[in-house]
Amino acid sequence: MSRILVTSALPYANGDIHIGHLVEYLMTDIYVRAMKLAGEDVVYMCASDSHGTPIEVNARKKGMTPEEMVAEYNRRHLEDFTGFGIEFDRFYTTHSDETRIHAERIFSRLTEGGLIYKKDVEQYYCEEDKRFLPDRFVKGTCPRCGAEEQYGDSCEKCGATYDPTDLKDSFCVLCQKHPTRRSSLHYFVDLEKARPEIAKWVADEKHLHPEMRNWLEANFLKNELRPWDISRDAPYFGFRIPGETDKFFYVWLDAPVGYIGTTQKYCDEKGLDFAGYWEKGADCRIVHVIGKDITYFHTLFWPAMLHTGGYNLPERVQIHGFLTVNGEKMSKSRGTSITARTYLKHLDPQFLRFYYASKLGPGPDDLDLNLEEFALRVNAELVNKIANLASRSVALLSKRLEGKTGEPDPAAAELAASALEKVPSILAHYRNFEFSRAMREICAIAEVANKYLQDAEPFKLVGAEPEKARAILSSALAFVKSLAILIGPVLPLLKERTEKMFQATAPWTFADADFALAPAQLTPFDRLVDRVDPAVVEAMIEDTRAQFAPPPGPGDRVTPFKEIIEIDDFGKLDLRVATVLTAIKVEGSDKLLQVTVDLGREKRNIFAGLAAHIDPATLVGRQVVVLANLKPRKMRFGVSEGMILAAEDIDGKLSVLGPVTELFPGATIS
Repeated sequence: MSRILVTSALPYANGDIHIGHLVEYLMTDIYVRAMKLAGEDVVYMCASDSHGTPIEVNARKKGMTPEEMVAEYNRRHLEDFTGFGIEFDRFYTTHSDETRIHAERIFSRLTEGGLIYKKDVEQYYCEEDKRFLPDRFVKGTCPRCGAEEQYGDSCEKCGATYDPTDLKDSFCVLCQKHPTRRSSLHYFVDLEKARPEIAKWVADEKHLHPEMRNWLEANFLKNELRPWDISRDAPYFGFRIPGETDKFFYVWLDAPVGYIGTTQKYCDEKGLDFAGYWEKGADCRIVHVIGKDITYFHTLFWPAMLHTGGYNLPERVQIHGFLTVNGEKMSKSRGTSITARTYLKHLDPQFLRFYYASKLGPGPDDLDLNLEEFALRVNAELVNKIANLASRSVALLSKRLEGKTGEPDPAAAELAASALEKVPSILAHYRNFEFSRAMREICAIAEVANKYLQDAEPFKLVGAEPEKARAILSSALAFVKSLAILIGPVLPLLKERTEKMFQATAPWTFADADFALAPAQLTPFDRLVDRVDPAVVEAMIEDTRAQFAPPPGPGDRVTPFKEIIEIDDFGKLDLRVATVLTAIKVEGSDKLLQVTVDLGREKRNIFAGLAAHIDPATLVGRQVVVLANLKPRKMRFGVSEGMILAAEDIDGKLSVLGPVTELFPGATIS
């Protein structure tokens, strides 16, 4: 049995994990768990992608060092992954001596092999920010398809790759200004020299899905391979190129080397043989799981780096598509750009693990999270078919038959044998990343088991024929056990709860999915999974929308306008300028001031709710606006004979209205 080393693309230490990222990490975790349950010698390596200009720039904005920011996101990412049941054998960082040593080794061997050369490069320079602009800090219009707002290395719409200076209408993403051009000496890898090995690796059918292999051959290998710029100018957070003072390895050179560096760290900690994983010729199958947006780096650059550097090449690069929500790109304003933390605050991670698995296959197709279907599918398939089979069986057995299983029902033998025949194909689906097919077969077995239980009606027999009821329930629970094992890679928590319920002495493996059950004493029933409440899903969306809502401004405090009135309606209001003669706080009230005003013809007494907003002493002698024909109102403190007009500011404080220049008391406002 050979080893298997599995990786996911390294999460960039520049922001939190969201549900789009989770497609990849859940996909990888399901595969790794399945291989472990199948008895394979498999390890899962991952790390924070820790270098590059975005980290250097954003750390400075936060008042942190890049190392501090990387450490913070490394911690947060691992917390998020753990919350979703994702288990790495080692989660590390690319900012490590292990990764640096292997990156320098690859660079040295590329140089020795004649694949490295240097030349002056004219590149964009931002006069405002005083720095050369890496490709991801330049945006513009794609030179091939005309898509706007594309980065300086590749177009997300058509997949074209180019130099940043090929962009049209380019601008600096930091300050939005048009950059100038300057020359700088850069290091390049001559990929065309590595074409034979790259083409050979791409052509091997076991390495890539046919759709991705055809895409690479049509878009890259049919033409001369472009040289790859592997250096960046200071300031830059990364590994300095040996022999240089202000040149650094481009993050895409050392980021995938993080797979190797993390394995080195793991082996050093565990006392294992690193060479058995990564040295060329090692008996180890390497599987990378990535999104289709980084196919170019993992299927052209990476094989060339590994081959020339003397490392083991991947046996498979499993490429998945993007996530959409309700058929559209994730959106902050619509509340669908949901972070892992927000999801975990509202919903069970098992729901998302099951839903993704039910839709994931081996191809690069995009996956849509339809939130209405999400609730319906989880409730209909996971809860009604799988979890309820356990609750119906265990509940009756515990209440009426002391929670003890017995010999199986002979009438269920044929059903159990038929289910057992499907186990090899389910395991093959896991091995081939055909998770949706595995879920369909598992749910089909659950349907058969539920129908058997419904038709056998043990609840009608438990009084008169308790042992026959026990046999029926025991056969149903044999299905529960095996279904928990088969769906265990997707729902490890459900499997653990089932093992606890059956008092398993060791974690089950696929070998235990035999649809048989020895007589046993069950623990009291504990629900395996609850239902999805659509109201909670909506609350999660609202929570996300609120997180990304812009801070409130003055306009957000403006109340809706009242209904339209005629000019005659306004004419009924008698608004007058009045001079405040006295103002005192009303004893026994926290809100009211008693104000005496001069309206020219007469003096009035007014109770105004201004006590919390203004010092009464500052009102005396001021001119205010009064609604003079308001019907007098009798209050327990006296009669109020008008209303003083005020406006509310953004902080909720009231300001008394008055004329800009002094007028005679009683002046009419129109």
